[in-house]
Amino acid sequence: MPIVAQSTETTDWVSRFADEVIEESERRAPGKPVVVASGLSPSGPIHLGNLREVMTPHLVADEIRRRGHQVRHLISWDDYDRYRKVPNGVDGVDASWAEHIGKPLTAVPAPGGSAHPNWAEHFKAAMTDALAEMGVEFDGISQTAQYTSGVYREQILHAMKHRGDIDAILEQYRTKKAPAKKQQSQKSDAAMEAAELVAAEGSGAAGEDDGSSGTAGYFPYKPYCGQCGKDLTAVTAYDDDTTELTYTCTACDFSETVALNEFNRGKLVWKVDWPMRWAYEGVVFEPSGVDHSSPGSSFQVGGQIVGIFGGKQPIGPMYAFVGISGMAKMSSSKGGVPTPADALKIMEPQLLRWLYARRRPNQSFKIAFDQEIQRLYDEWDKLDAKVADGSALPADVAAHARAVRTAAGELPRTPRPMSYRTLASVADITAGAEDQTLRILSELDPTDPLSALDEVRPRLDKAEAWINTQVPADQRTIVRTEPDLDLLKSLDEQGQGSLRLLLDGLAEHWSLDGLTHLVYGVPKVQAGFSADATPKELPAEIKTAQRSFFALLYHLLVGRDTGPRLPTLLLAVGQERVRVLLGE
Repeated sequence: MPIVAQSTETTDWVSRFADEVIEESERRAPGKPVVVASGLSPSGPIHLGNLREVMTPHLVADEIRRRGHQVRHLISWDDYDRYRKVPNGVDGVDASWAEHIGKPLTAVPAPGGSAHPNWAEHFKAAMTDALAEMGVEFDGISQTAQYTSGVYREQILHAMKHRGDIDAILEQYRTKKAPAKKQQSQKSDAAMEAAELVAAEGSGAAGEDDGSSGTAGYFPYKPYCGQCGKDLTAVTAYDDDTTELTYTCTACDFSETVALNEFNRGKLVWKVDWPMRWAYEGVVFEPSGVDHSSPGSSFQVGGQIVGIFGGKQPIGPMYAFVGISGMAKMSSSKGGVPTPADALKIMEPQLLRWLYARRRPNQSFKIAFDQEIQRLYDEWDKLDAKVADGSALPADVAAHARAVRTAAGELPRTPRPMSYRTLASVADITAGAEDQTLRILSELDPTDPLSALDEVRPRLDKAEAWINTQVPADQRTIVRTEPDLDLLKSLDEQGQGSLRLLLDGLAEHWSLDGLTHLVYGVPKVQAGFSADATPKELPAEIKTAQRSFFALLYHLLVGRDTGPRLPTLLLAVGQERVRVLLGE
């Protein structure tokens, strides 16, 4: 279902941005491909907040492609940034990695056990794989490759020649920089501690200095030391005519003089590097996180510095925080903050795309790793049904279409998407036993039985992964091996009667819908009403009776007050075992 209706263009944020970007691109570079950009720093696990840096321009770029325009989505890998600190919670990394602080990320060893050649490639690989699964098309640019091959040589020399102009711009904000940074840090810390919020960071590293400033003046360029490989250097002399540059390293006292027009072991400081790239690549659209949008921040300052390079600041929104609800076993992610790869283990790419597509960039939202994922899947399946029958609202149709397909085609999907909560319950009860899983799922709808588990994959695999990685052991479902004889003997006449009604109806109602009707109907029948009576026809006491009946069944089947939905649980346990556990 292509997005062509005019109504979506008035209600859908992606279409509105696409309109603006196409118009702006024609004004700046008529006849050339539209350029949108993202920037990611592989300084550690690239988390779900960073994914918004990619998904916002991806969705806009994809809409532009749907309209028949050529577009490039650049992802600049900031792998030539300095290694700032040893992140917590990364397997195969210990305190010894601190010796590499100050080196380019591509010069730092990968975590122990990694198959990748360096730190940056290790974390880039996980993100690249996740983006491929999500159908994100992009052109990756390694900043290590750009700088070390001399691609930016003219831009570097230009920045050095105009260092006074750059310094004057930066000077306007230097007195504001410290309080702005402090305020943001407090906000981020509080958010992470109180609500497990993921900071929606853009490219580059917050807090990077403005450049070398000493007795020789200001310089927007930092060499990496020729002896220790670190950026703890200061430029002490520079000749504009010969491009001879002298620097000293405070880490190892090394000093050397080089010809900058031939030297490729260094980079522009972040607040100069970013706008330089805007001009060099002709970027028209690039969003920025809240950390780059405060007074004196990279995006604001870059908007002035980009003119020195003959370019214009991209248009693009500030994007908000992405929250996380629940994280049981996230040891692979820094500080417990999950990555796109973590999310894709428990949810299909369509659902993850939808979460980013349905909210405007300046709206916060949460990605669920706890029980809330079941409600999100229910909401997604209802939307899927509404789109199919034509009853969905235009904006919802647009978000759905952006989730299930790109301009290149539809993403692979589960052929028979059964309820995620049902699949999770079955995976919980069967502990992944495929024969048992197939038996149970085949009995959900006897009129159209499942013939193979591949029909419900990959959703089944995602639900099983969620059960195994995100549900604590004390919340897992363990079916009793023997009946609770003491409880059965203690039941009064009403309790015994309710079990009898259930057991008498099992065979006739052995399907998901049938058992749902049966378990809800038993308390109604005991109270003298029809099993088909609606809530409006029943007194409030019936709900209390139903809760008591459900609690009794849970105790007899799994030894707890609650558990998976009873119809699913009954199917999973099987008729014969249910009869034994209920005392027949």
